[in-house]
Amino acid sequence: MARQTVFSAAFQALRPKQWVKNLILFAPLVFSLNVHNTDKTLHTLAAFGVFCLLSSAVYLFNDVIDRRNDRLHPVKKNRPIASGALSVSTALALSAVLLVASFTSGALLGRLFLVAMTVYLLNNLLYSFKLKHVVLVDVGCIALGFVVRVLAGTVVIGVAASEWLIMCTTLLAFFLGFAKRRHELVLLGDENSGHRQVLGEYSRELLDQLIMISAACALVSYAIYTVSDKAVSSFGTANLIYTVPFVLYGLFRYLFLIHHRQLGGDPTKVLLTDGPLILNIMLWLAACIVIIDGGLS
Repeated sequence: MARQTVFSAAFQALRPKQWVKNLILFAPLVFSLNVHNTDKTLHTLAAFGVFCLLSSAVYLFNDVIDRRNDRLHPVKKNRPIASGALSVSTALALSAVLLVASFTSGALLGRLFLVAMTVYLLNNLLYSFKLKHVVLVDVGCIALGFVVRVLAGTVVIGVAASEWLIMCTTLLAFFLGFAKRRHELVLLGDENSGHRQVLGEYSRELLDQLIMISAACALVSYAIYTVSDKAVSSFGTANLIYTVPFVLYGLFRYLFLIHHRQLGGDPTKVLLTDGPLILNIMLWLAACIVIIDGGLS
């Protein structure tokens, strides 16, 4: 029974729900029109698996570093390491095993993919030890993690990184990162700096402005991309502009959840549980497929 409890705690500490973030690795495959290429699809699936191992190794290590501060958080105090359900030594050993497994597997996907993995790891280590205490830079590190995933998705299938994809990813990641900080600020109240030192440098008013700027820039960037020469020549149509309303609604819906439902602390949870947002994403994907297939036919 005890072994089952430890196993359950270890699996929970891997944060499998957060693996959803690694799905962004598929963006280069889709937007480079290689989704029907079996070899490239299999390479992307392998890259997704490797980043799931790597990100879980990072989560374990980060939770060990943050365990004392997490105990001051009303939600994070229930994490396996912070609650004591998983020992520090077991967590570190599991993290090391996952790290070795991920880099061993990643080596099979090419040198540039290993470089992307290394940058991702170093970014998270710098974040854990220092940069999470530096205002604005802390959210920049979160955004960089998403950008590196996108770049990993490009190198594993041998396509050039789209500047538009990088820009939209960066801006959307900043939007989600600032929303996460706002949620923590509101949730923890006057005790916010006790859990996360950098929260003392933020204010709700500042974060509201940063959230709005990031959302607006992400929307405009996506809208311009849909009618750019590169998109029109690649997809054979300018009709991708008709997918902008879905992006607009998605941003509006997330802002609604932030301000009226006090959500946003865990973007993955929001994306997996909010029905209207899930439906909107599915409709956006369907519209993209129909428009792109129509343009190329």
